[in-house]
Amino acid sequence: MTIQTAIPVSVEWKDDHIRLLNQQALPESTEYIELTTIQDVYDSIVTLKVRGAPAIGITAAFGLALAAQGYETSELAEWRAQLKKDRDYLAESRPTAVNLFWALDRMVQSVECAQTVNEAKTELIHEAIRIQAEDEAICRQIGEHALSLLKNGEAVMTICNAGSIATARYGTALAPFHIGKEKGIDFKVYACETRPVLQGSRLTAWELMQSGVDVTLITDNMAAHTMKTKDIKAVIVGADRIVANGDTANKIGTFGLAVLAKEFNIPFYVAAPLSTFDVTIESGEEIPIEERAPEEVTEIQGVKTAPENVQVFNPAFDVTPNEYITAIITEKGVVQAPFAEGIQMLFSE
Repeated sequence: MTIQTAIPVSVEWKDDHIRLLNQQALPESTEYIELTTIQDVYDSIVTLKVRGAPAIGITAAFGLALAAQGYETSELAEWRAQLKKDRDYLAESRPTAVNLFWALDRMVQSVECAQTVNEAKTELIHEAIRIQAEDEAICRQIGEHALSLLKNGEAVMTICNAGSIATARYGTALAPFHIGKEKGIDFKVYACETRPVLQGSRLTAWELMQSGVDVTLITDNMAAHTMKTKDIKAVIVGADRIVANGDTANKIGTFGLAVLAKEFNIPFYVAAPLSTFDVTIESGEEIPIEERAPEEVTEIQGVKTAPENVQVFNPAFDVTPNEYITAIITEKGVVQAPFAEGIQMLFSE
C-alpha cells in the first residue's frame, strides 16, 4: 500500500517563465516566485532562493532554455555563440556544485545536431524537462537503495537539506524518509540546524513535517550528545561534489558529523546521483570551496550577533575524506570501500 504524502516541489517550467519555490522565505511563508530572465535565474542561485546541487542544475537548465528563446538571431552559429556565453554566465553562480556545470554542458551538447534555430530552441526545453524527469526517477532509486541500509523505527541524523526541494522530487539524503513514509516505514530523524544560514531548521524540518516524517531539530553543536544519548543508528547526508577517490564536498559541518560518527561507530552514508561525481578530480583537496559573505555569520535575519568589523571565515562547504564514509548511495546502487575502484566501476558500466 502506498500512502499519499505532501512532498513539496521546488522548480516548475511554465512555458514563458520558471516557477520557483523561494527557499529563502521558508519556513515563515511558502512563496513561489517567477523567473523570467537569465539574470533572475542567476540571482536565484547566488542568493540561495534555490539551493541543493540537483535543483540548482535543473533551474540553470530551464534558465538557459528560457534565455535562448529570446535570442533574436536566425543564424545558428551566432545563436550557439550566445548560448555558450549564457552557459558561462550561469556557471559562475555557484563554484562548488558540480551538477550546475553538468546540466549546463548537457544543455549545450543537446543542440549540437540541430539544423535550425527553432529546432534548437525546442530541443533545449525538451532537454531541460528530461533532466528534471530523470532526476526524480534517480532520487526514487537512491531512496530505495538507502532504505536497504536502514531499519524501520531507527533514529537517523542528517545535516543541511538534501531533500525534495533540493532536487526534482524526494531528494537524496531525505529520499528514504519520504519514500519510507509512502510505504509505512517510519524513522526518527534528527536534523542539524546547519549554521550559518539554517538550511536544516528552515528547510529540512519544514519539508519533513510536510511529508509527515517524525523530525526533531537540534543545533549543530548538539550532534555528539545526541548521537550518544538518542541511539542514532546512522548519519546520512547529501553531496555537492564527489571526486574519484570518494572524498565528498557537502555543506559545512558535514565533516564534523563524519568524525563524530566514526568515533561512535555509527555508519556514515553519502547519498548522491552520478551527476554529482567529478571523476576528473582525484582528491578532495582539489575541490574549490566557496566562501560567502561575512554577514551570514555576523547576522541572523538582519540582526547583528557579532562585533562590528570582526574578522569572519565563512566557507560554505567542507570536504569529508573517504576514510570517514561508510558507503555512497547512488541510483546504480551502494558503493563501499575501496571507493576509487567502486566509483570507476559505476562509470564503466
